[in-house]
Amino acid sequence: MELKYLNSIKKQFEYYKSVGEKTFSQLDEKDFFWQFNEESNSIAIIVNHLSGNMKSRWTDFLTSDGEKEWRNRDLEFESVIKTKEQLLLKWNDGWECLFDALNSINKENFDTEIFIRNQSHSILEAINRQFAHYSYHIGQIVYIGRMIKEKEWKSLTIPKGNSSDFNKAKFSKGKHGGHFSDDII
Repeated sequence: MELKYLNSIKKQFEYYKSVGEKTFSQLDEKDFFWQFNEESNSIAIIVNHLSGNMKSRWTDFLTSDGEKEWRNRDLEFESVIKTKEQLLLKWNDGWECLFDALNSINKENFDTEIFIRNQSHSILEAINRQFAHYSYHIGQIVYIGRMIKEKEWKSLTIPKGNSSDFNKAKFSKGKHGGHFSDDII
């Protein structure tokens, strides 16, 4: 059961990582820094926050609190990323930390008690908490990208108005295995 869950959640994290990257691929460099207003976050700020959160939560995941003393969460919401290259480095660094931590979990340590801000979590609870947090922010990234690109936006899932055709194609293939795929949304 534990290994099935870990394989499933890794696929889901990979999916949402790819959704962010498919959004990035549609954007020009300036788009990463666009803000609707002074109080809203740019994609670069969201990526900076995600990276900071991932590094804090997943570094020494099994042995230290997920809110590291070295983390400066407030700085994550400042415009510190200045280029697309810096953004992609932060993005990939955070995800690498997450996947390294997930790959360290096994049957022997699956029952380890995890702490985030001194609050106890099972491994399952800690992973689910972060999955919800990351998918929330990746949804924001997609929404901002879609606002910026307007009519030039290329749908990441089923294009608007094409649900019926998509479903016909899917159901015409018959039943298949329960594998998580990028057409679920």
